[in-house]
Amino acid sequence: MRGDLVRLTGVRAFGHHGVLDHERRDGQDFVVDVVLSLDLRPAGESDELARTVNYAQVAADVVDVVTGEPRDLIETVAEEIAARTLARPLVEAVEVTVHKPQAPVGVPFGDVEVVVRRQRDVPVVIALGANLQGVDGADPAGTLISAAHRLRRLRGLRGLRLSRVVGSAPVGGPEQPDYVNAVALARTSLPPAALLAALHRVEAAHGRTREVRWGPRTLDLDLVQYGDPATGTDVRSADPELLLPHPRAHERAFVLRPWLDVDPEARLRVGEEVVAVRDLIPLVADQDVHPLEEDAG
Repeated sequence: MRGDLVRLTGVRAFGHHGVLDHERRDGQDFVVDVVLSLDLRPAGESDELARTVNYAQVAADVVDVVTGEPRDLIETVAEEIAARTLARPLVEAVEVTVHKPQAPVGVPFGDVEVVVRRQRDVPVVIALGANLQGVDGADPAGTLISAAHRLRRLRGLRGLRLSRVVGSAPVGGPEQPDYVNAVALARTSLPPAALLAALHRVEAAHGRTREVRWGPRTLDLDLVQYGDPATGTDVRSADPELLLPHPRAHERAFVLRPWLDVDPEARLRVGEEVVAVRDLIPLVADQDVHPLEEDAG
């Protein structure tokens, strides 16, 4: 684990975990330590609880798991605690140690502990667009390829796959040049807000400014989807700073067509429904989107 840490140690609760009958019947004490990895800078600079993890809630989760359904193995207890902790929006990685000081070992001993380390690993969809010359003189298509290379080097993002680059007419906003667009699929260990901030830094490195709503731009990186709606693990957020899934993605051919190109099984949450992207394509058939390259890399 790296970066900033929050350590919660010595959370004690009574549970009935174990493979022996008397462990299930009589129960015993369990002690749990949890180490959380997350970016604490926003909390430190703002002094706002919402920008960090409420460790009282983490402790309550620990107690809930320990006092909950009996498990044969403390490995399972540790795994369930880790899963609950990683479900918290800001946590990047977690280390959970479950101590079983009264374990039936049969010889004198000090402690038995199981340690699991898990990190967030979530599928994400990122839409790329540009219609102005880049600060380095690159044309918009070149800027998209440059941005994709930078995303491949981004800490916390892995396995990036980029669709073909397509051309599209502007939708909304002032009169402006046509766009080039692509969609990238990847997996991330970053929480949604941290990933979005990283995308904004990549935009800034390519000269992006936000002066005119829906205006021309050197680079636009939109976080379209975080998680997998097919399994119900996608993040839904109405926060104006972090709208998930992207509220207009289902209406944009320049997102849907390259997305389907790189993932024929793609699915998107639209309202309360999870819809196959292929079924959304006919609804945007009137929008002009055309391939510019066979393969963007």
